[in-house]
Amino acid sequence: MGEVRRQPIDVICQHNKDGEIIPMRFRLCDDDGEPHAFTIKSYKDLSHKGAYVTPDGMYVTNNILVYECRIEVFGVGRFVRLYYNQTNNIWEIGGMK
Repeated sequence: MGEVRRQPIDVICQHNKDGEIIPMRFRLCDDDGEPHAFTIKSYKDLSHKGAYVTPDGMYVTNNILVYECRIEVFGVGRFVRLYYNQTNNIWEIGGMK
C-alpha cells in the first residue's frame, strides 16, 4: 500500500463516558475497490485547540479530532493519521508512512 490521501473510511471506535473517542479498527478500499481492514495497535491523540494544517494538507479546526495510529501491514508496522469531523460525523485517513 502506497501513500493514501484523505480518503473517507469506515471506523469502529469506542466512546467513553467522559466523551473520549478511541479508534479501534478501520476499513478502506484500495485503488481496485478491494476493501482492507486494519486493527489499530496503538494511537496518539494529536487534537488540540486552534486551527492548523497537518502534513497531509488537512486544515484542522476545533471540531476535527486527529489521531496518529500504528497498524501492521503484512507484518510491518506503519503509522497513519485518522481524522474525525465531529460536525458531520465523517472519518478520513490521511498519510501512511
